[in-house]
Amino acid sequence: MSRGVQVTQPTDQAYAHRVGEQTLTLRRADGTVLADEEVVVEQVRHAFSFGNIGFDFVGLASGEVDERASVFGGASPKRAESLADLWFDLYNTATLPFYWAGFEPEPGRPDTERLLRAAEWFTERGAAVKGHPLVWHTLAPDWLRELPTEEVEATQRARIRREVGDFAGVIDTWDAINEVVIMPVFANEERRNAITRLCLERGRIATIRMAFEEARAANPSATLLLNDFDLSTAYECLIEGVLEAGVRIDALGLQSHMHQGYWGEEKTLAILDRFARYGLPLHFTESTLLSGDLMPAEIDDLNDYQVDSWPSTPEGEERQAEEMVRHYRTLLSHPAVEAVTYWGITDEGAWLGAPVGLVRTDGTPKPSYDALRSLIKGEWWLGPTRLRTDAGGRVQVRGWRGDYRIAAGGESAEFRLTGDTDLTLGR
Repeated sequence: MSRGVQVTQPTDQAYAHRVGEQTLTLRRADGTVLADEEVVVEQVRHAFSFGNIGFDFVGLASGEVDERASVFGGASPKRAESLADLWFDLYNTATLPFYWAGFEPEPGRPDTERLLRAAEWFTERGAAVKGHPLVWHTLAPDWLRELPTEEVEATQRARIRREVGDFAGVIDTWDAINEVVIMPVFANEERRNAITRLCLERGRIATIRMAFEEARAANPSATLLLNDFDLSTAYECLIEGVLEAGVRIDALGLQSHMHQGYWGEEKTLAILDRFARYGLPLHFTESTLLSGDLMPAEIDDLNDYQVDSWPSTPEGEERQAEEMVRHYRTLLSHPAVEAVTYWGITDEGAWLGAPVGLVRTDGTPKPSYDALRSLIKGEWWLGPTRLRTDAGGRVQVRGWRGDYRIAAGGESAEFRLTGDTDLTLGR
């Protein structure tokens, strides 16, 4: 047992910005200080956002039992039930799908009730929830195509206000707009979709302004992201133009689907430094690492790679585990990074059928799951630790920033590592 001061992981200076240190003065319910008493301190939540998509659990949260394919992808409700404990043992933030074509396949019939149940299912279990995305061209609904641009804009504005307003208090973080660098020039085999047309005619910055202003009006306290996979200088120029135009962005989203191989520390840190210069929090919003064969390097658009089978392999799983640790260590070493969302807990229903999950299709964890857990709930976590207060009822706690619980004599209290606190147990 330590007296007065507890020094715990991490000791690595690379993570010093993730650590909090706090002196608690403990009192009983009657106001007397808890002098020279044994107490137990344990962490209950990270302040850092460790996220994954929650697509797999939409059906489960709604009580569905059939095996019908979800428009959002992911595991079946039966499989999702067995995945839930694995998900919550690692993650504290869920991203839910609001792709317009799937969310509102017919005008005026949004899937609000079902997604709201899913969001509440996560919050009831202690996870924060993020919505993805409010504006995106790729999965714009077909029924929007025939409308003139003025009506497309009006309908898109109404859609933003509806979703952000309906989910306020349950979902307060949104990818306000997704992949704008390519948006006005995107074309499929048929014709441009309505959102591409809107962005082409109005311009990128005006379209971004629309997304942020409508979302902000519907929920002034929301955290709103600009998100993109294009991490070239084109994205930097767009960000600069948006900021110069006075549009308020709360965080920058950076996608990192590494289907063609792990970027490595040097490239990742260089990207982080480039985008950190805007002074905004960075969210790695869509991160993946493969546990099978890598996609050929010559593929330009990841969606163009179509194979009949893309299995996880023993060699690939060992590689994925090693790269998972390197990737998360690199991201958390950079002070600008505020959140990391991994894009899939399981290989079942994974995007493009790629073996990106931390859990195999049979429901068993891969080495990458255990490797990541050893960081999040091991090296970067303060488990139950016995301390002793001094004569003034003071005890000092040091650990990764987040929520903690302290208990003594059958009474307990929760606190955050934010500064010295006078804490009364039993409240």
